[in-house]
Amino acid sequence: MTTTSPAPAPGELAELRQRYRLERERRVRPDGALQYRDTDAEFGYYAADPYTGEVAGREPLYDTVDVAVVGGGFGGILAGARLRQEGVERVRVVEKGGDFGGTWYWNRYPGIHCDIESHVYLPMLDETGYVPEWKYAPGEEIRRHAVRVARKFDLYADALFSTAVTSLTWEEASETWLVATDRGDAFRATYVVTATGTLSEPKLPGIPGIEDFKGHTFHTSRWDYGYTGGTADGGLTGLAEKRVGIVGTGATGIQVIPMLAEDAGHVYVFQRTPSTVDVRANRRTTAGDVGADHDGWARERRDNYLRIVSGETAEQDLVADRWTMSAGLLEKLLPSFRRQGDRKAFEAAYEVADAAKMNELRARVEETVTDQATAERLKPWYRYACKRPTFSDKYYPAFNRGNVTLVDTADTHGIERVTENGVVVGDTTYELDCLIFATGFSVGTSGIHSGKLPVHGRDGTQLLHAWARQGPRSVHGFTSNGFPNLIQMGSLQNASSVNFTHILDEQAVHAAALVAAAEAKGAVIEPPREAEDAWIAALAEDAPDHEWFHAECTPGYYNREGRGRPNGPTAYPHGAFAFHALLKRWRTESMDEILRARASRQS
Repeated sequence: MTTTSPAPAPGELAELRQRYRLERERRVRPDGALQYRDTDAEFGYYAADPYTGEVAGREPLYDTVDVAVVGGGFGGILAGARLRQEGVERVRVVEKGGDFGGTWYWNRYPGIHCDIESHVYLPMLDETGYVPEWKYAPGEEIRRHAVRVARKFDLYADALFSTAVTSLTWEEASETWLVATDRGDAFRATYVVTATGTLSEPKLPGIPGIEDFKGHTFHTSRWDYGYTGGTADGGLTGLAEKRVGIVGTGATGIQVIPMLAEDAGHVYVFQRTPSTVDVRANRRTTAGDVGADHDGWARERRDNYLRIVSGETAEQDLVADRWTMSAGLLEKLLPSFRRQGDRKAFEAAYEVADAAKMNELRARVEETVTDQATAERLKPWYRYACKRPTFSDKYYPAFNRGNVTLVDTADTHGIERVTENGVVVGDTTYELDCLIFATGFSVGTSGIHSGKLPVHGRDGTQLLHAWARQGPRSVHGFTSNGFPNLIQMGSLQNASSVNFTHILDEQAVHAAALVAAAEAKGAVIEPPREAEDAWIAALAEDAPDHEWFHAECTPGYYNREGRGRPNGPTAYPHGAFAFHALLKRWRTESMDEILRARASRQS
């Protein structure tokens, strides 16, 4: 847990705890997560697809495929690719966007880059022979790579775009899933893999009067270049004389705001809680820079990165960026083996390292932002793992421009209301021509978990209803009793990491192996309840006690907007690197425990 900053002075920790509590209380809202609203009903236009144009009509499909994959982001692409490698012929990806890409299809805002090094973030570099051009890839490079993988594995052949799955229903007689969509499709699939992602549902702040604003408005995940002009690289000439307000200073806002500052007449940044903004140091890279001179180079680099950010040791840090430098402070987000041993001593050392890192980040603000009052409002007063870290070398300098105004909304717990002409905070109305929402997505909420995509298993039991009664039940987070041949990808009851594409690829390998084993044995994939019980017990046995930490955090999506983050059997407690090794052993030694003979074979 070493950092580059000196340890805090005696007495400073107590002062920091008090300051953190005060700053938290300034921002907690009584409505918690209810302060946001979905982009549906009268706000559905915020989620419309601006990239595809008019969707061409087609006849509904009533055919049968081997595997239906719900979602065309990296999760769905990787599932399809790994299934192809296992010899599965008919793989149909169903995606509500107009092409493959998922988050990177939707997010095309100015300045968009990944905050994980591209040589570990982009999957299947070894398989495609591609070496990223930048240490941190721009969004368009990532989107093109998603398409590259989909083409290599022929996933376009049966794909359905601009199509949303509306229900999944298990039919016992045929032992297949009936997949219904909003385009009238009702096709069957022997297996279903859900890869709907955790960043797929845009959210808006529930600000009174938001529907009354007469200016132009949009969500950053549906950027309106028709209004702003320019591209993701800038040149937003349509904003030259415009007063632009932006709500949200998380990972997206950090990238968008410097771009707006370059081109807009004036930018008002409405901030409730400042993010931590560490050094980015992006640069062009060559194959030699990343050791791309032998087969398997990308997997080696990716495994090295995962090992370090999971709390494991490595002989060398191949990526060597601010994520790996601060990996020890991720323990409160990504459970790992480091929590073993003397807990009191660990927490004491952790708090010292945390304070040193946060002092370093606050000093960076002070050194960069010339106006002292603005600098003070930009300083983050909370523990490092309370919010997702961000990285930029352009964000803080943007506030030194005369056309950028920071509006702190902490004391009013956010924007108070929106009028026809602008935004009200305290006693001030900020008149605007354009209002942009960089308010992100409903993190961790897929269509299945929100109820928007009902899943009916054996005897018509709906998955969400079953879990409401007994809590989520699975084996490794993938399969559940009562829902045969349904494989879920995501972050529930397995392991996660800051590099989620690596997680998704390991999940895709596992999903494809399950299908291949079931096909080879003429079996149905369905764990017995005893296997679910054993997995839930394993998660609970070593579940880390982080509830107290997140209860003290500034409000955000990590702690349900200040409501806390309860302990429980929600994630594998020893880190993603160890989890992947566990899955590999299980596939060799124990996979048969979740396979049962098909009824057709039994008869």
